[in-house]
Amino acid sequence: MSTNPPSQALTADTPPVAGEPTAQEGAFGWLRALGPRGRRAFGGAFGGYGLDSYDYFTLPLSMVALAAYFGLDSGQTGLFTTVTLVVSAVGGAVAGVVADRIGRVKALMITVITYAVFTVACGFAPNYETLLVFRALQGLGFGGEWAVGAILVAEYASPRHRGRTLGAVQSAWAVGWGLAVVVYTLVFQFLDDDIAWRVMFWTGALPALLVVWVRHRVQDAPEAAAVREQSADKGSFTTIFKPGTAKAPGLLRTTFFAVLLSTGVQGGYYTLATWVPTYLKTERGLSVVGTGGYLTLLISGAFLGYLTGGVLTDRLGRKRNILLFAILSAACILAYANIPEGSNTLLLVLGFPLGFCMSAIFSGFGSFLSELYPAAVRGTGQGFTYNTGRAVGAAFPTTVGFLADSWGVGGALVFGAIGYALAAVALIGLPETRGKELL
Repeated sequence: MSTNPPSQALTADTPPVAGEPTAQEGAFGWLRALGPRGRRAFGGAFGGYGLDSYDYFTLPLSMVALAAYFGLDSGQTGLFTTVTLVVSAVGGAVAGVVADRIGRVKALMITVITYAVFTVACGFAPNYETLLVFRALQGLGFGGEWAVGAILVAEYASPRHRGRTLGAVQSAWAVGWGLAVVVYTLVFQFLDDDIAWRVMFWTGALPALLVVWVRHRVQDAPEAAAVREQSADKGSFTTIFKPGTAKAPGLLRTTFFAVLLSTGVQGGYYTLATWVPTYLKTERGLSVVGTGGYLTLLISGAFLGYLTGGVLTDRLGRKRNILLFAILSAACILAYANIPEGSNTLLLVLGFPLGFCMSAIFSGFGSFLSELYPAAVRGTGQGFTYNTGRAVGAAFPTTVGFLADSWGVGGALVFGAIGYALAAVALIGLPETRGKELL
């Protein structure tokens, strides 16, 4: 029997003793409030999501080299992203069910192993078709990791700090993205493009080390696990699609609008994440190092955006934070895509607010989606809505790929702004959940 003190994830904040500072005060109060087990869970989720990001960006950063190696057009290269995101919907939905049925930590390890194995396999692909299949299979793990890791941490976090805690988990995406850019810059500087893209994929084996640590150090939040185990509906798709009645509100409405929200935000985001590196190279003529410099500012903005959005989602509420940054992200993408020729300095300056806004909008997702569903189907609901939105939003990068041939990549990027408008509309059908206990 464990002798560890019980987690406080599902209870209200403990009142402070008069005259004594509380553990939840200060810039890192949210981290101290998690407790030892919660902090280990945070480390596992942060590492998993950061490496998930690293493995994802091995493709967009290598896109130009891949297109040249296999002789691909814009539509074919855009299909890489679409296939990854569509299959990730399946992986995310399945991972959510698995998390509800066998636990968050076990599901987390399965997703990390899956995306790592198939990222490495991409480096051995002999042709376009094989690479497309391996990339699709990588999407199975890629789709599930975030939802599972976010729920694991959310069930440890107090309502007071849940937004900024999950925002900090989200910031791992920028860390992984930045690491991928650094490795990309080095690999493509010193190796020929024909082998450099393969080496990029092979470095995707890094997550295997994380799995070993998670296996021995991380566990599910006890109270949440107990509530989940006592439910006969755990991991049930039927439950998240059940319509409401006069006596018992169902989850169908919530599921529909959560999918719509996720579709809009991720459609806009993946349009940028997929095509900005290509835009900088093909239409701005930047070198490998030059592209890395521009992306450094974009990623720096993203990292601060995740952290800032986490604080604001606790202070403004989940819906207001998402609405604010949906508007700002749409404005940034329109400005970024219409910078006049020769204004590369302005392009550099706008990269920071673009990265900031399109990332800050995600900070509320982990807490918001976790709070929309009860413990028994929290993984199922969050896994399905987030990743179905990702799959439908995958149409955006492909559309940009086909439009790029006639509009140019810069012109086609404005299509991503439509996604943010869709997200704003979706908020009408969802409740505000700030301060909600995860029971």
